[in-house]
Amino acid sequence: MTGLRFVLKAMIACIALAMVVPGKRTISVIASTPPQAAKRIALSFDDVPRGRGAFLTPDERTARLVEIFRSRHVPQPVFFLNPNRIVHFGDGIDAPKRIAAYVAAGGVLANHTNTHPKLSKVTADIFLADIDRAEAYLKTQGKAYRPWLRFPYLDEGGPDRAKRDAVRAGLAARGMMNGYATIDGSDWNMEGQAIAARKAGKAIDMDALRDLYVETNVRSAAFGDELARRALGRSPAHVLLLHETDMAGLFLGDLIDALRQDGWEIIGADEAYADPMHRERPDVAWTAGTMIEQIAWEKKLAKPRWYERNDVKVANALFAERVLHEKLGAGK
Repeated sequence: MTGLRFVLKAMIACIALAMVVPGKRTISVIASTPPQAAKRIALSFDDVPRGRGAFLTPDERTARLVEIFRSRHVPQPVFFLNPNRIVHFGDGIDAPKRIAAYVAAGGVLANHTNTHPKLSKVTADIFLADIDRAEAYLKTQGKAYRPWLRFPYLDEGGPDRAKRDAVRAGLAARGMMNGYATIDGSDWNMEGQAIAARKAGKAIDMDALRDLYVETNVRSAAFGDELARRALGRSPAHVLLLHETDMAGLFLGDLIDALRQDGWEIIGADEAYADPMHRERPDVAWTAGTMIEQIAWEKKLAKPRWYERNDVKVANALFAERVLHEKLGAGK
């Protein structure tokens, strides 16, 4: 009973009171409510090194990103590399220097396979061999290397559970872990839309593009965190999936500012992947998507379980209407 009385007293003490005593000052005791867990998010960049985009040279893009990391005090972003791109992209000649610049700015490097295969389209042995080829390069990168694998397309084998489990076992045997994402706004698609519009000679409203890029990713973060709280009962350390795009070079600073304004703390990749969620191995009918989406599906949470703007039809309609000012239909 002693413990119960202590709890009851503590609860009473936390209730807001206002007591007025004649001739004395008003004494106010403000209610103490448990603070909501801080929202934490790390920045990750896939498909490094990428070739030329719609607006910048690869060198210009890297310089802009490095300046954003420094000016916004971004701790330890992670870059998921496809080493094959270093020699097979037209802009690949300076890629090692760009990668070194990211490391010098505090970044770490991890595996995105060598040639970016889709696991559901190849065998487990072929996929693991492609990982190994990427590892041969990454292990030359010293302390910047992290043994994390970001699945291309977030495809972990689709409907083939045996293949999924074979790759999971292969990663464990190699001392690697899933470099999952928890938040995804499909920035790769927006980049593709911008490149196509530029090639077609269409006028691009750059202010509108910035606003759409920032809004889409901030809303994706809010969606992912709400889904995580439903699935896990807490806000985990999140990982935002971005790509090394021109839009990141142009607008990442605005995105970081908007995330912080929305209550997010930018954290490093090591902190994010130390979250207990890294031990999760969701068993779902189609293994793909963010870690949070898979966990929510496994737990049979009510829909929506996927961020609506990851539907390219929705995203492309928004781009056409807001960035190109083409009235093709209502966006969301």
